[in-house]
Amino acid sequence: MEIQEVILKLPLPMLAALRLVAKADDVTVGQIIRDAITRDLSRREKAKTPIRADERLVAPLRALLADDLAFAKSWQDLAARLAAKGFALLESGGGLILCRLSDGERLCKGSELGYSYSKLLHRFDHPFPGHAHGAILARVRQQQSNPRSHPSEPPRNDQPRHHP
Repeated sequence: MEIQEVILKLPLPMLAALRLVAKADDVTVGQIIRDAITRDLSRREKAKTPIRADERLVAPLRALLADDLAFAKSWQDLAARLAAKGFALLESGGGLILCRLSDGERLCKGSELGYSYSKLLHRFDHPFPGHAHGAILARVRQQQSNPRSHPSEPPRNDQPRHHP
């Protein structure tokens, strides 16, 4: 393997920290950096690529199921409507996927149809039957009660704090 020399500019505190680690591990700063790059490249290689359905498949499904997704009153109602057309929703990770009933083939994510799990949770106010991520409902309800707050923001408390 051919090796190429590279000049790397680092902030002085980072370089000092690297020198301490290298000394403790009895290796060079270069070896620490090479190992870190190797780990990062390996992590990136193993990272899951998102499975996106082909838009040429999703667009007709979206049109075919639009009324069912928009007007269903409950998870059971939605399941019956989809089943009548040969489809089913199944849990997948933190969301839902649409599958063909005849062979179980995964067709697309619910969010690709315009109806994410959290959007349906909000509407039905109940987790998808058997979904492992039912706790998402608490977050959806919190957003309902305080629509101006961002989901990652802690609740605001505008009252002054009094310390005993």
